[in-house]
Amino acid sequence: MIITLLTDFGLQDSYAAGMKGIILGICPDARLIDISHLVPARDIRSGAFLLESVYADFPPGTIHVAVVDPGVGTGRRAIAIKTPHYYFLGPDNGIFSWIPARECSWESRSLDNSKYWRPRVSSTFHGRDIFAPVAAHLARGIPFPSLGSICSPHIAEWSRVLFREFEIEGEVVHVDHFGNAITNITMDHMSRLPRNGQKIVRAGGHCIRHHVESYGHTSPGTAITLIGSSGRLEIAVNMGNASTELGIAPGTRVIVSCSSSS
Repeated sequence: MIITLLTDFGLQDSYAAGMKGIILGICPDARLIDISHLVPARDIRSGAFLLESVYADFPPGTIHVAVVDPGVGTGRRAIAIKTPHYYFLGPDNGIFSWIPARECSWESRSLDNSKYWRPRVSSTFHGRDIFAPVAAHLARGIPFPSLGSICSPHIAEWSRVLFREFEIEGEVVHVDHFGNAITNITMDHMSRLPRNGQKIVRAGGHCIRHHVESYGHTSPGTAITLIGSSGRLEIAVNMGNASTELGIAPGTRVIVSCSSSS
């Protein structure tokens, strides 16, 4: 059974290794795959995007554990989601906001059955003490309903876009290694705008008129927008860093409008 891990724990501390040790102690045959441990600290948007962009690339039956959890130790719920092909475990803080929308069916459970937790639970490390052991028990075949009571996952406001006549409003949800700013506006959202007319993107006080198919379709230093490999609208600078050069970051509002054709 494959178990993936996505966290903001970084690489210099032992947090990710602690989760792996707990999983392997319960389910020695588990195959552990790191999606990333370099999600920016406490950046739930970015974690949600990274998970949504890759989870379906894994074989059916994969268990995805996503822990970006600034509310650990508070009243926020711990949840599990089951879809026809995957399981998801993590805090109910919006990190799974895009999963129900992508899946044809799903079931969500609150992780309130402490039988599958570690005997002693730290108020600051539910990744190790709740999510890791529950994932390991799932990998060993326990029934999903035994995890706890039925619930509905929290859908974060930043996962939604607003539609107006000839205009879409969304926001940046992730900045990748190259400085490209990835938004919550998808190719499907863009298709709702009129086909004729120039697409204009406004973000961080900038007005970007170059909508292209790939990063190299303009001269170096040009600000561009395009639909990236995730199927979402990206803001980039050819051979540059859009985040630093344009002053945009996760949470920056993005407005796409369609001007009349010239």
